[in-house]
Parts: sequence; structure tokens; C-alpha cells
Amino acid sequence: MRIINACLQLDTLFPQNRFSMHVWTTYMDRVIPGSSGLFLADIRDYDFERQCLPVIEHALLHSEKRAEAAASFKSVTDGLEEKIRRTFHRGLTADIILYLGLCNAAGWVKKWNGTATILLGIEKIIELDWCSEKEMYGLIYHELGHVYQAQYGVLKRNCTDTADAFLWQLFTEGIAMYFEQSLAGDPDFYHQDRDGWAGFMKAHLDELKQDFFRDLNTMDSRTQRYFGDWVKYRGFGDAGYYLGTEFVRFILERYDFDRILSFDLPELKALSREFLR
Repeated sequence: MRIINACLQLDTLFPQNRFSMHVWTTYMDRVIPGSSGLFLADIRDYDFERQCLPVIEHALLHSEKRAEAAASFKSVTDGLEEKIRRTFHRGLTADIILYLGLCNAAGWVKKWNGTATILLGIEKIIELDWCSEKEMYGLIYHELGHVYQAQYGVLKRNCTDTADAFLWQLFTEGIAMYFEQSLAGDPDFYHQDRDGWAGFMKAHLDELKQDFFRDLNTMDSRTQRYFGDWVKYRGFGDAGYYLGTEFVRFILERYDFDRILSFDLPELKALSREFLR
């Protein structure tokens, strides 16, 4: 596992906090050789000057927020490889990179030269004010949960049915949350827990179950209300992450964690019916 903080020389690269695309391209290709085109392609439909540049320059201007994010990054990643081996008894192949992006995402995972790469864009992290250790747990540990499932099981299934796709998403997000909680050492840890989020979900779990499985056969990417902080279930985002965690913990009462990483859809659908009951 490689852990790289590529934000240490930003003040030198961009004096007076002025962004230069030429300098950035050279910088990015030095961090990940040949990668700059990936990031440029990702934002080609955006108005860069209006939508991206202000966010980037805000991050360059606020060195104290960059320092906070960098400190959290170091705290969360120090000894991480050994923590994973100690907790799950297996290693993990991945690169984790904190870098200045083009507003691509606060956290995303790409396969680069055959290696899963977790990319943490400091400009988006600062814009969202996700600079604390709690948010960094969510950005790093959660994504590593997906990487772990991909490495030791099956992360993506070919779901031709929309309901199956959402059930599979519930399952994989639950696995990533369980992985995150295990590394954090707290089964009640949720990086989404703000403004009473976890308390509400716990108090309304039965209703959440019923609503999700009732919606399952009719929801699509536009109407679903369970995945993402931009959609709301009774006023709260990310409800599917809580439900998914409960679903995975229900499954783990019967099966070993490494066994469930390779579940197929028929197994999952049968268990979802039991979980609903």
C-alpha cells in the first residue's frame, strides 16, 4: 500500500495562490504519470472558470485548512496497512493519494496501471469542510471497504434489473460501512452522523426497511431517496448506508465476513426477504 500526500509543495507551485493549468498538468503527471488527461476529461462538461477555478483558488488561499486536512490524512493513514492486517487478517493492494484536483471529487476510486487508487481532492475536501479525522475516515476507510471487496470477492454484478442493482448497492455500501466501522474500532461509528442522523435511523429502522423494499421495484436514479447526501429520506441523506450496514450485520450473524464478499444475487435476495421479515 502506498500513501502519498501530494499537497506539500502547493505554495511553491502556485505562488500568490494563483492557479496555472500548465503547472497543474505537470504536477499531476508527476504524482501519477500520464494521469492528467483523466482529470481533464472528467470535467469537460463543466464551466471551468465559473464552477471549478474558484474552488481550487479557495483551497490555495486557505493554507490552514490544507494543513488541517493533511494532519487528518496522516493520522488516519499512519499504520493503516498493519491495522487492516490486524483487523481482517489480509493485506490490501491500493494507493491512497491526497492531491490538488480540478474539482473532480473529494474522494473517488480509479484503477490505474492495475492498482486501485483512492484519490482525495483537497480542493473539494476544503469546499465541503471535510477536513476532520471523522470525515477522513469516511473518505479513506469507506473506499478501502469497496477495494477490499473487489480484491477478495465480487464488487460489481451485472444487474439487468433496476431493483437488483439497488439491492446490490445496499449490500456493497453496507460492506464498506462495516469495514469502515471495524477499522475505526467502533460498531456505532457513522461518518454521516450529524444533526441526529444516527439516532433517527436507529429509531425508524423498521420503517426504513419497509420503505426501501416497498420502493425497490419502482425507484430509479432520479427517484431513489437512499443513496447520496443530495437526496433525502424524511429529511436525512444517506439513509441507505445505515440500512445497508444493518443488512450486512444481519447476514454476518450467519456467515463469515470473507464468505459474504462473493455472494451472488440469488443468495442476497433470499437473505433480503429474511431481513425484511
